[in-house]
Amino acid sequence: MLDVRRLRLLRELAHRGTIAAVAQALAFSPSAVSQQLGVLEREAGLPLLERTGRRVRLTPAGQNLVRHAEAVLERLEQADADLAEARSGLAGVLRIGSFPTATRAIVPAALTGLARRHPALEPMVSETDPAAVANALRAGDLDVALVHEYDFVPAPREPGLTAEPLYTEAMYLAAPAARTPGRPGPEPERRPAPHPEPGPDQGAVLRVHADAPWITATPGTLCHAMTVRACQAAGFAPRVRHQVDEFATVLALVAAGQGVAVVPQLGLSGHEDLDVRLTRLPMARRTRIAFRSGAAAHPAVAAFGAALRAAVPSELAGSRASE
Repeated sequence: MLDVRRLRLLRELAHRGTIAAVAQALAFSPSAVSQQLGVLEREAGLPLLERTGRRVRLTPAGQNLVRHAEAVLERLEQADADLAEARSGLAGVLRIGSFPTATRAIVPAALTGLARRHPALEPMVSETDPAAVANALRAGDLDVALVHEYDFVPAPREPGLTAEPLYTEAMYLAAPAARTPGRPGPEPERRPAPHPEPGPDQGAVLRVHADAPWITATPGTLCHAMTVRACQAAGFAPRVRHQVDEFATVLALVAAGQGVAVVPQLGLSGHEDLDVRLTRLPMARRTRIAFRSGAAAHPAVAAFGAALRAAVPSELAGSRASE
């Protein structure tokens, strides 16, 4: 009989690529991971891994076993959900991942509603970049998470995970309010309307600022990739001056004349008094609720999802992230 814990290690190796990464993620030593995978090979009765120097890759039999492991782990999540449903009342820890904008604008109200309905449930929030969520969910470090994608940075399909749409945001080009002499630009929008119409052609808006310094998120984040790819699609590479992950700070730097930036709708909330010119771009950011496949019916996951939907701000209440 194949051991589920060893199947999980094989699945993690398929997604993370190296034994060292699996060991770090699951708090094992590399030698322990190698040993357990060796035992799994003996249980399977044929090679699952090919070792070439220091690197390891899965054989066709190993890849096929990973597909079965995904199905087994999904059924275990469903079983856990059924058991949780049979218990009276929700209690215990719910580990939640969220990115900074949602943590500020959505999560507090969701936690308030969750506490009112399920006071024995103990939500624990940790800010996690959406690029790192998949591994954290599969490893069991998170139970549910908010993730996002942009038009220029679509979310890849993540085996073993399911994501449900929550809301969609407009995107804006934020520039200093004072116009550069001799450089035309669209009329300023001091604060976005609840459902604003897209402004001028996106490429044209961005190319106006092709020679300006840019403010992006830190490399490796989806927000950084979004700005870089949007500019590349407009025909230029942005000259990055500042790398900042918090949109309040980004807008403060824009207002100080330090550069221009692309900012999502919720990133503007609470900062309308800054001297910044906003131009709506015909692109969007979509936010989803992600969890392990099979966990949709888990009462705690479902309760948090309901609380999130109730907490979506009124200006986004009519929006839905595309499937």
